[in-house]
Amino acid sequence: MSIKKQLWHMLFVFGFTLLFAACKPSDEKIAEAVKAKVSAISPAISSSVKNGVVTLSGEVADEAAKAAVISALQGEKGVKDIVNNLTIPPPPPPPVVVINPDDVLSYGIDSTFKAKGISGVTSKVSNGEVTLTGTVKKSDLQKVMQAANEMKPKKVVNQLVISK
Repeated sequence: MSIKKQLWHMLFVFGFTLLFAACKPSDEKIAEAVKAKVSAISPAISSSVKNGVVTLSGEVADEAAKAAVISALQGEKGVKDIVNNLTIPPPPPPPVVVINPDDVLSYGIDSTFKAKGISGVTSKVSNGEVTLTGTVKKSDLQKVMQAANEMKPKKVVNQLVISK
């Protein structure tokens, strides 16, 4: 082969290689496209591109947002792979329920009265002290006082009216 033909051959191969390399998007171009797509889903996501590999990091709201980001980047020209370092925040802690001890005591006494068939007696609880009001038969007084004390209040104040 002549030197002229070899020179043309080398130029052709070099030109073809240059043309082929020029068609492949640069990491900068890929990064621009990735940033545009990702920021539309969540501005809190950061991305970097190296040799066509996209690395994502940051926090997204939920699994759906995470999947949307990956889906948006799949098929993007020049993206060879996606390293997904996206995180989802943990759920908030359950609300703290504050239970009033007086409510627990009142419910317990009312339930005990009902279970023992005591009627006509009302209990009011304040600061762990139970005040009993209403009318009760003399024969039921001990049963009422015992039922009120079963829940272990600080004190039982008897304001009951005794009937025969």
